[in-house]
Amino acid sequence: MDLGHLIPRSFKGKLRTAVRGEGVYIYDEDGNAYMDGCSGALLSSIGHGVKEIADAIYQQLLTMEFAHPSRWNNKVSVEAAEEITSLAQEGLDYVWLVSGGSEAIESAMKMARQYFVERDGDGSGKYMMIARWNSYHGSTVGTMGLAGSMGRRRTFAPLFIEGPKIQAHYCYRCPHNLKYPECDVACARALEGEILRIGPASVAAFFAEPVVGSTVGALHPPKEYWPIIREICSKYDVLLVADEIMTGVGRTGKAFCTQHWNVTPDIICSAKALAGGYSPVGAMIVRKEIAETIRDGSGAFQHGHTYNGNPVTAAAVTATIRYMKKNNVFENAAAMGARFEEKIPALNEIPIVGEVRGMGMMRGVEIVADRKTKAPFPASVKAASLVTDECMKRGLVVYPGTGQIAGVAGDQFLFAPPLTTTKEEMDTMTGRLEEALKASAEALKGKG
Repeated sequence: MDLGHLIPRSFKGKLRTAVRGEGVYIYDEDGNAYMDGCSGALLSSIGHGVKEIADAIYQQLLTMEFAHPSRWNNKVSVEAAEEITSLAQEGLDYVWLVSGGSEAIESAMKMARQYFVERDGDGSGKYMMIARWNSYHGSTVGTMGLAGSMGRRRTFAPLFIEGPKIQAHYCYRCPHNLKYPECDVACARALEGEILRIGPASVAAFFAEPVVGSTVGALHPPKEYWPIIREICSKYDVLLVADEIMTGVGRTGKAFCTQHWNVTPDIICSAKALAGGYSPVGAMIVRKEIAETIRDGSGAFQHGHTYNGNPVTAAAVTATIRYMKKNNVFENAAAMGARFEEKIPALNEIPIVGEVRGMGMMRGVEIVADRKTKAPFPASVKAASLVTDECMKRGLVVYPGTGQIAGVAGDQFLFAPPLTTTKEEMDTMTGRLEEALKASAEALKGKG
């Protein structure tokens, strides 16, 4: 396809052209059908071509497409906020609507800082934001300095301020050279050490994904991890910010992933699936005390974007969440996640599969050259790309990633179909996945 004046993600990429989506399928210009095994980038959670979402957006476009949030309120955004808070943990009562995940994280960084200034006065020293290596929190300058996804950061490192980081939980390749559960979840307890090293009076927030997404491929934590993190943040007056941009809105079988451990963050950042892929969206869901401290203080969050709470996106959010509730989408996600788990033993028999991990409908597969030593393939082999190509040949789309080992090595991919996937569709997708991995194992022989 001639891209004309368009700047694509990659000028060197050889991509098919998508022309239509329906249910779990995307069709190319030649009429070939591909099962969307990664929901785009974990956002098309209710599938493609859902008419009632499109109708809600269309009706809003005819009614009022835009009213600038500095001069107008709109009822549609109020409805969307109500639907979002209905999914969140008790006490997360306020919503700030934006256009994407990066904006949601940037908003949380600013909210954390402003909260402490409003609460403690202009002299508040709490400004440092701690995150983790092997994390991705966005592509803006602020979020790149916060996060630790090296491949995305190297070129732009001179532009941002580097934030402090701890190692992520990664039991398959434990950065502390320990073994669970004898480790006493040292990866979580490292947060306390980092807070003390910096000084609690300087630390405003800790950011983390409940299940690490594209940077490590659905890396799920030990069950004790998030409760320990919550306890540490509370102890040192540090806000806990959960990046649920990938994990949120049903992806792991609950509305928000942190609900699996009965943990309530101070802020949840969501995006992607909030509007099912039908409109660009992001949201910051904020604990009541934080929002009301600003409400009762200066009265204004010192931040803003043109498309904050725009009515068209708000209509898409409301329609999507109501569709999910009406059709028991979260319950189906839990059931299909359990169905996928039945396939894991067969996948584990394939020589290049190092680990299959994740929760619910968010699963990752790490590719290795040697299962015994866990040695990765050389980066030049491009193992993740090869697996992706083998999946595409069989009509299955997955989400590849690299660089999870010290930021420079390793291959993995995400498998995360729409949450509306049926048993038959799940079985077909996992069958194609198994075939593609076996073909990849043959193609990668001797390349380790």
